Amino acid sequence: MRVSALIHVSSGIISIIGSGGKTTLMQTLAGQLPGTVILTTTTHIYPLDDLPLVTENNPAVIQRALQQNRVISIGTPGRNGKLTAPALSFDQLRQMARWVLVEADGSRRLPLKAHAPYEPVIPMDNSGTIWVIGASGFGKPVSETIHRPELFCRITGSCPDDLVTPEMAAAAVTAENLAAVIYLNQVETENDWKNARIFAAALKKTGMTVAAGSLYHHTCEILNHPSR
Repeated sequence: MRVSALIHVSSGIISIIGSGGKTTLMQTLAGQLPGTVILTTTTHIYPLDDLPLVTENNPAVIQRALQQNRVISIGTPGRNGKLTAPALSFDQLRQMARWVLVEADGSRRLPLKAHAPYEPVIPMDNSGTIWVIGASGFGKPVSETIHRPELFCRITGSCPDDLVTPEMAAAAVTAENLAAVIYLNQVETENDWKNARIFAAALKKTGMTVAAGSLYHHTCEILNHPSR
């Protein structure tokens, strides 16, 4: 199935949180969702390759860009070549495009993370949130594979040298409870799928939708669904 099937609204603001493929998921959704799409952030993001970038906080400029391109990215130039959140409100952006896809936290390019109290930064009028988790972090030490490992240890009762298990990652997801939809990315090998099913089973009672697959290989399979 397509990853866009995880979104159960016909338009709106969709926040992408977590680690292990947020930007790739955002770009994949932009290619699959119908209508005009704005890609942006509430925190910071590197400019997206092959997409028109609007850095002017001018509605007329953004509308003109959307007339010329179905998908655009917008943001305010920041330090180190990154973009920060646009000055325009997300309500204004939503009025200009059918979809606004928002990268709503950072992960320092690690496959797993724990969230600080001020994360994620979800826009008002958010229509849905997808939490991305990188399966490549399983079987590796907490200290090497998790952004904010001290928070992860506090949540799960683990130690920095412990190897991350699917059950451990699921315990952190359950404790933080930040999204109704989880996409476990980087699931490619037979062992990856075994870990994915263990991860999904550990989240079965939460009522979260859990899907797994590989954004690189364009795969997505729902493992847990609230109605099942």
